[in-house]
Amino acid sequence: MNMLITIFRTLFFYFFVTLIYRIMGKREVGQLGIIDLIVSILIAELVAISIENINESILLTIIPISLLVLIEVLFAYISMKNRAFRNFFSGKPSIIINKGVLNYKEMVKQRYSLDDLLLSLRTNGIKSIDEVEYAFLENNGKLSIFKYNLLKKQGDYPIPIIIDGVIQDNTLKSIHKTKTWLYLYIKRQNILLEDIFYGFYKNHKIYIINKKDIVNV
Repeated sequence: MNMLITIFRTLFFYFFVTLIYRIMGKREVGQLGIIDLIVSILIAELVAISIENINESILLTIIPISLLVLIEVLFAYISMKNRAFRNFFSGKPSIIINKGVLNYKEMVKQRYSLDDLLLSLRTNGIKSIDEVEYAFLENNGKLSIFKYNLLKKQGDYPIPIIIDGVIQDNTLKSIHKTKTWLYLYIKRQNILLEDIFYGFYKNHKIYIINKKDIVNV
């Protein structure tokens, strides 16, 4: 009898957790942020305990898991509306290689070693750091790599300069521009900074997407 209960609980939680992750909208482990990872670990622990303790009501596991998912969905919604909240919990991408130059200060800050970097480069089929123009350490720990072109000329990769009305100081520093320069450009476009959803710098030009142009679903 105990074996049947264990089998039932195992199958039940398999489909239940699958449904939970569909609700959370996660497709793979690599997409999990800090909050998502914490929720995933807690869900796994709760399910394991419930399968082992067959004398306990299954509701003692369903209720806390549902609460965790509710918190995760709520945090995800707040993160979409509040960039400061998102940066606090999820962090933001870091430039590890900028125009072919290693950013040692940022590597130390992120505790990202040279061995970690070389491993990521090898995984992407890159033999040397000299082949890389830009490398960004993403929130999920993955390294996004942009290689030099064949002539090793500077690429035209779009770099975020304004996100949700917030100026990206690191981008300004990397392109050797000031906030005054950016403010003057925005003023000439008759746009308010807080009305900018996303702005990026490419080919020595700024491209802007206004919040009013974004359709809310």
